Amino acid sequence: MKVCAAQLRPIAGDFARNRANHLELIELAVAQRADVVFFPELSLTGFEPRLADSLTVDINDHRLDVFQVWSDQHNLLIGVGMPIAVDEGVQIGMVWFTPGKARFIYSKQQLHPDEHSYFVPGYEQLLFERDGCKLAPAICYESLQMSHADEVAALSAEFYLASVAKPAGGLYKAMAHYPAVARQHHMSVIMANCVGPSDDFISVGQSAAWNVRGELLAQMDAGSEGLVVLDTCNGRASVEQLANMTL
Repeated sequence: MKVCAAQLRPIAGDFARNRANHLELIELAVAQRADVVFFPELSLTGFEPRLADSLTVDINDHRLDVFQVWSDQHNLLIGVGMPIAVDEGVQIGMVWFTPGKARFIYSKQQLHPDEHSYFVPGYEQLLFERDGCKLAPAICYESLQMSHADEVAALSAEFYLASVAKPAGGLYKAMAHYPAVARQHHMSVIMANCVGPSDDFISVGQSAAWNVRGELLAQMDAGSEGLVVLDTCNGRASVEQLANMTL
């Protein structure tokens, strides 16, 4: 199985351009014969808490249909980030597209204190299977809390998919925490970070993958758009950049 973490530069609030950028990266993942590709936190809108209420997109919005088409045609599991409206407010969500099945949502359960003014937490952990392997998504702040990793490990997760929007300080913490998660729970960890402006900070990319021993297998730079590709068949990972997209 090949799991891809997509690194991109979202444009604040520009759903159409961000969607087009997603499709470029999905096409690159298909060229790598990927089984799973997932994107950074709130990737379709950018991480913009102050705008989130006006940027919510319904899970059945026809503008998302193209992701289902790619999923169906290429037998690809796709996870994209967007704000989700619920009765209680707005959640930091990921919509997942599975070949031949209805799309579904995972929403961030553990919010950073700064996010409580704009978002409400999700209800439960999502776990899904691909080729007999169990994968668990985690979104940014919660992915740096060992309690979240403990929860998914108790569900027998084998892959920890961290979808984030992290500045330099957050990345520094992540580079120490994710190897510890991998070692403690014998899980492969792969992180998708964005690059460029996010709310009031700059996201610094450097998406990466670790094996179950906590060894760093591959890492992108701080400015390019592309993929980190984790290949479970050979236990290796590689970086694939979009052509002419180094920023």
